Amino acid sequence: ENTCGRRRCRPGPLSPSGETEARRGAEQRRSLGPPLRGLPRRRPPPSPSPLPAGDGCGHTVLTPHSGTLSSKNYPGTYPNGTACRWRLRAPPGASLLLAFGDVDLEPSEGCAGSSLLLADPDAGIAYGPYCRNAGPAAPLLVTNASAVTVLFNSTSHRSGRGLLLSYATSQHPDLVSCLVKGTHYAQEHVSVYCPAGCKDVAGDIWGNVHQGYRDTSVLCKAAVHAGVIADELGGQVALSREKGVTLYEAAFANGLLSKRGSLSEKRLVFHKACGDALEAAAFNASSSWRELDALGQDRAWTAERAALGAAGRSWAAAPGSEAAWLEVDLGSRRNVTGIITKGSSERYDYYVTSYRVSSSRDGRNWRAYKGSGQEDKVFEGNADSHGEVANAFIPPIVARYVRITPQRWHQRIALKVALVGCPPARARAPRPYVPRAPEEVPVLPGSPATRTPVPGVALDPERAGSTLLVMLLLGAFVLLCSILLLLAFLCRRRRKATAEPHCGLAKGYPPLESSRVCSLESLPPAALAAFPAPRDLGPHLSPEYAEPDVVPLSPGSQTGPSTFKPPPDEGYALPLVVSHYDVPGKRHEYAEPLPPEPEYATPFSEQAPGSSPHRPARYDSPAPRPERTASPGGDAAGAPAPSPEGSRFQLGDCPLSHVYHEPS
Repeated sequence: ENTCGRRRCRPGPLSPSGETEARRGAEQRRSLGPPLRGLPRRRPPPSPSPLPAGDGCGHTVLTPHSGTLSSKNYPGTYPNGTACRWRLRAPPGASLLLAFGDVDLEPSEGCAGSSLLLADPDAGIAYGPYCRNAGPAAPLLVTNASAVTVLFNSTSHRSGRGLLLSYATSQHPDLVSCLVKGTHYAQEHVSVYCPAGCKDVAGDIWGNVHQGYRDTSVLCKAAVHAGVIADELGGQVALSREKGVTLYEAAFANGLLSKRGSLSEKRLVFHKACGDALEAAAFNASSSWRELDALGQDRAWTAERAALGAAGRSWAAAPGSEAAWLEVDLGSRRNVTGIITKGSSERYDYYVTSYRVSSSRDGRNWRAYKGSGQEDKVFEGNADSHGEVANAFIPPIVARYVRITPQRWHQRIALKVALVGCPPARARAPRPYVPRAPEEVPVLPGSPATRTPVPGVALDPERAGSTLLVMLLLGAFVLLCSILLLLAFLCRRRRKATAEPHCGLAKGYPPLESSRVCSLESLPPAALAAFPAPRDLGPHLSPEYAEPDVVPLSPGSQTGPSTFKPPPDEGYALPLVVSHYDVPGKRHEYAEPLPPEPEYATPFSEQAPGSSPHRPARYDSPAPRPERTASPGGDAAGAPAPSPEGSRFQLGDCPLSHVYHEPS
């Protein structure tokens, strides 16, 4: 409640003209009950007639849990010679918290001019007076009173914005003023309590609920725009400070128009549960307009065109329909937390400026939406035919059918609609566990009829199937892991066995020393010699068919085995067998078949530099061999001579390379 007078914060006529200054001050203190501390003395203005009621009271929203009040013309200069009184009350058992948003009164000694005073007449406690040079010590004042009287008086002054004050109960210690911005916080997550009445307080916001809001926006006003709280109720707000975006788009929502803003370091993102777009199962309408265009074609503005995402024209009521309505069927019961409306399209200038909402769960019984008040709430609609306008339902609507009834419109009733919400949360009571009756077991004679409880886990019969499935899946997973580990072990053993050097030794040979046979460094340097190129043998003979001889590793050493048949002059007698591979009792060194791709009998196809076209290239060998000269009679003679061109040595899988004979 608030009452305003010209000089004193109480109703009634002014004091007589001959009353002294001290007597007027005493009468004013008696009107407030017990003596107040620091009450300034004031002179009456020269105007003899009283000012109308509310001459010093500005924006005022008072609710049982929170509210906001300001001086007249705030944030402009407050008028001269005004007074106002607000009475703030908290519910029983709660005390009041007051947040000073702004106290900008013209300074004076002892605040004898314009002043703000907070008093509790019942307890005899007063806070103040406050003015510009004697402001509050902290932005939040904690009182122990459930009722506080706010007194504001002004005299002749030249400057000053006046005052802005908010309050809440002691249950909300995180109360903030309507002027707090997002830049006032440095932490990533913020949770504050916004009072009621911040919507009409001066302050700018940039962005929308989908993008987020620029961090320079007024926090509580942005929360109303996003539909997180209702302005007439206030409430708790949770938000995050995230990285800013390049451009913030403007939007009209919940009676507020945000601005288009540029890049900011941080942006405010409000945490709003149950804000998904709801899919409509069907649209119904009281009537539809059937238009004939300039070519005489029939154009229907049916209810199915009322979907917000539909291209082209919207739904429109038939001409002369004063009680037209549009109905949205959601298919099942939903929590509806908001609505988005749009006009006809850019081509047509039809739209609805205000509307009411009603809901039904069965399609027969309808209930008008009142919000937090006692009367049907009228929502502010569109201001053009192509922009979208959002409004929040606080508290939400739980229904299947939602009906929109236009109240005012431009030229013609035309609408596109989308609803926002989520499925309702079904609170299921926990099912009490009922133990199964144990089967009766026959008791032997003479045994006691008592049962010893066995500790264990009681399984619900309804969950036995799911438990068995989980156990089977777990067993299959363990089995699969075991198989994979076994395969990996076998593959590793196989690769290890393959990687062992075999040096090309044939099956059946005695093992040789790896340091003697498989190492290039173990060979003497003198063994690295090259044979001279064989002579031209004619087209009918080729060195490819010459039998290789045994290769001596070094002078005086034992000859290595060869896969070719040894010559007869070495004293070896061939047994009389049908096949030289089938020798019972003894395995010959040459009895094994040659590999599919012999590495020792294939000559290089490239010719040696300086050789004739018909003369094959010389080959490298790990040991020196004397050069043989073919005599005319076919005898070979000559002394060994080193190759004048040097030698190269290459090893394959086995260092025992074979040597080719020149034909005699």
